[in-house]
Amino acid sequence: MASITTSFQFSLHQSGVNSLKKLSSSSKTCSVLSQFKTRFLLHERSSFSRLPGTRVSPVTVQFSGKGLHGLSLTPLLRRRSSVELFVPKAAADGREIELSQGITESPRSFADRFPALITGFFFFMWYFLNVIFNILNKKVYNYFPYPYFVSVVHLLVGVAYCVVSWSVGLPKRAPMNKELLALLTPVAFCHALGHVMSNVSFAAVAVSFTHTIKALEPFFNAAASQFVLGHQIPLSLWLSLAPVVIGVSMASLTELSFNWTGFISAMISNIAFTYRSIYSKKAMTGMDSTNVYAYISIIALLFCIPPALFIEGPQLMAYGFKDAIAQVGLFKFLSDLFWIGMFYHLYNQVATNTLERVAPLTHAVGNVLKRVFVIGFSIVVFGNKISTQTGIGTVIAIAGVAIYSLIKANMEEQKRKAAATAAS
Repeated sequence: MASITTSFQFSLHQSGVNSLKKLSSSSKTCSVLSQFKTRFLLHERSSFSRLPGTRVSPVTVQFSGKGLHGLSLTPLLRRRSSVELFVPKAAADGREIELSQGITESPRSFADRFPALITGFFFFMWYFLNVIFNILNKKVYNYFPYPYFVSVVHLLVGVAYCVVSWSVGLPKRAPMNKELLALLTPVAFCHALGHVMSNVSFAAVAVSFTHTIKALEPFFNAAASQFVLGHQIPLSLWLSLAPVVIGVSMASLTELSFNWTGFISAMISNIAFTYRSIYSKKAMTGMDSTNVYAYISIIALLFCIPPALFIEGPQLMAYGFKDAIAQVGLFKFLSDLFWIGMFYHLYNQVATNTLERVAPLTHAVGNVLKRVFVIGFSIVVFGNKISTQTGIGTVIAIAGVAIYSLIKANMEEQKRKAAATAAS
């Protein structure tokens, strides 16, 4: 027995920490430890005769206790309990951190413990920022009806925000080259066109009416997917779009603020954003969404500046700025422009972050509810009067968008599961 003890001590001295690493995962090691527990008592240093010239140092090790049920060591190695083992100093030096990293569990963060609260907060911020943007944006048009220039301000503030974020490394700027520029330029052009046309519509008609027209965007997406990309759209998706078209038609016929400028601009915006989606799929660069949106904003700003100068520049220099400052004052005028640009950028960024946190089905429902919130709040804030037919048409259109979004999200989820199953 003395020879066995000496051999075990020598083995411990030679292997050191490697033996401890195998302790939590190897059933064979647990069996050996069980056999020697009478000599390897956890808190009795006198159980071992030290090797000559070797100092012994305690090392605290965390054991999870998993896989030890039914073994004689289960009472000793309870979950999250600490056990003090004594190993030679030479083996312990420089390896205690590695031991703890290999066996202990790191504390869970608040986001890990309450993911539903974090996701709910993202949805809340998405809705809040979007509603505030739409309200402030429309209020600016009441005394400064220049949507081309305001569109430039939206993007300019967003670009300034991105540059400041890059300068502090949040996030780190991704490199750009000619190939990436060629891929992102069509996306940015469609983004600029859709953004400007949306603002032209917002300036011309009620916010609620513009969002009702923009509810037709899924119809244009489906049409482009089938006739441009060649994707086969199921009959169920086409049928779900019928209420959208009918509802928008009903709302448009009796909308009190209707004019052709607002209607046509909203329709062009739908087409532009549809092609933005198409080009975005072709421009999958592997770059993170924050950097992609930053570069798209920069390029889109360059597209928006020329029409703003040629279409509205002379009017702005003659009396546009002067009239706005006379009505609200210089400070309020500048602060309003700054805040609508900031809210525009932030709500788009938060929408992207929300999409990354949830399943397509959840995001589809959230996007429909967002439109309902914007329409409802705009009617309350601005006191827009709508006819009964317009209200019914709006409800029918939103219901159709909801049905379409649910069907499409279910299809995408089934494709994802099928791809995951095939890959495994």
